[in-house]
Amino acid sequence: MSEAVVPPRALWVPFPLGRPLGAVNDPDFQKNVLRRALGLLDTAVEPTIEEYAVETPDDGLSENWACPVNLSSATSDSLSERLLAEVAMLRPWAIETRHQRGRTLFGVTGAGEDQVDDVARALATIADSGDVISEPLVNGISWTFEMPLLLRHMADDLRTFYHEAVAAQPGESAPNHDALNQWIFSETVLGETLLLVADGLTQASDVPMAQLVRGLLIPEGYYKGGSAFPEEVNLAIDP
Repeated sequence: MSEAVVPPRALWVPFPLGRPLGAVNDPDFQKNVLRRALGLLDTAVEPTIEEYAVETPDDGLSENWACPVNLSSATSDSLSERLLAEVAMLRPWAIETRHQRGRTLFGVTGAGEDQVDDVARALATIADSGDVISEPLVNGISWTFEMPLLLRHMADDLRTFYHEAVAAQPGESAPNHDALNQWIFSETVLGETLLLVADGLTQASDVPMAQLVRGLLIPEGYYKGGSAFPEEVNLAIDP
């Protein structure tokens, strides 16, 4: 993404999405990342992307993880029905996590915590139709983003629901970021749905932001074997 938008200065870090400073609960490691990034203000005299070559310390999470819930029983031909069936199987676990934490991170789209089915149904409809321009009309939801950027946040809401479901399941170790991505994009209807939405964004090459949203939607390496980000992004900016 940084290469596409050509920022004045950027520090590329090899950390999982959502952890820009790397190790959790390691302030010294995080400060070193910040010092390196801020140091670019003194050293970079032209658009620069510098690599931070230090890997994050082991966080104790597992790459060798398997979801204990069998999601393969959804056999309908309808993408929407299969996705809703998958959501239904995970719902008791997600509710358990919400009870334990006393909160949920679901809802960045403007949907309420009891509207997971509505978001899933809307996303599946978009995936089936390929229409990444028209805002989905859902009773009771006032979307907080416009299309196509809304697609990224619909995906985030559903991934949050899946992650919260996973958090409540039994096991000695929790999955790390890579294991979660592998699970979603290899074993779930949600992953299938997101890839279809990405295909719709690919076809909408004349829609501003569409290709960039595709990159935000699909993790590195999961779209046709490579990056979902375009090689170049040209965004029209009003004077």
